[in-house]
Amino acid sequence: MHPMTQLATGLLALQPGSEFANRYRSGTMKKADYWKATLEDALTLTAQISPLAARIFRNVYYDGKHIPADLSLDWAGNYAHMLGANDTEAFKEITRLYLMLHADHEGGNVSAHTTHLVGSALSDPYLSFSAGVCGLAGPLHGLANQECLRWLKNTHATLGGKEPSVAELTQFAKDTLASGQVIPGFGHGVLRKTDPRYTIQREFAEANFPNDPLFRLAKVCYEAIPPVLEATGKVKNPWPNVDALSGTCMQQYGLTQEDYYTVVFAVSRSIGCMSNLVWSRMMGLPIERPKSVDLDWLEKNAKQ
Repeated sequence: MHPMTQLATGLLALQPGSEFANRYRSGTMKKADYWKATLEDALTLTAQISPLAARIFRNVYYDGKHIPADLSLDWAGNYAHMLGANDTEAFKEITRLYLMLHADHEGGNVSAHTTHLVGSALSDPYLSFSAGVCGLAGPLHGLANQECLRWLKNTHATLGGKEPSVAELTQFAKDTLASGQVIPGFGHGVLRKTDPRYTIQREFAEANFPNDPLFRLAKVCYEAIPPVLEATGKVKNPWPNVDALSGTCMQQYGLTQEDYYTVVFAVSRSIGCMSNLVWSRMMGLPIERPKSVDLDWLEKNAKQ
């Protein structure tokens, strides 16, 4: 079973402990107190998700040999410790960086919006975020970082393992697009410049592993690919996004299991999704119901 399926299932298995669900079912909770029970669940879920995610990792990749929590560590550091992919402080640092950079990203992305949508029906945080996790598992959302890493690896192998010049990679990018393939890790639905989260990761890589072949290839990509994408006239933002380097950074410290990367993303995103859900209940936002169109509207607009 894919690690993301296990994570969604695990969150649902924890749902019976939801304070919001139990208090709502009892009929004793006032509407003005919805946010308090939501906050309690949000804090509990955020505390539970890292040991849950670490258990999934150890079950799948280490034959169920688990590492006990170290409560002297911070939230992210303890998660890195329980994963056990690397016992160095450097791995804890990249985990802290990754979890902070991916924690929140406004409300329009799939995982955040799905969590909000399901929560608007007064589903408790466990039900809501498990739905968000299912959205995060989609290839166009949370799987993007592993797609970028795979693309870098394949490109590196295709080029014979050598570091290309900007001119060579420019031609490679043109050939890639001409063949009908996409180049992952570039562009963004909102930003119209280089993703600042990419910049922070690039600075970290420059300071800690500047000679890594994949990182050096990514630096050449930064110079070569945006002009190629811009020249197509179809790309509003040709600059790299957060996914362009995140997988490269994690594998540098031994977390090489690409199918697990989205779980790390979910652990991080729990902070933002839970915070937004608390605000939604505090402000008393209504159930979300998008407008629909009928067949007459579709026929009329399809002809235009």
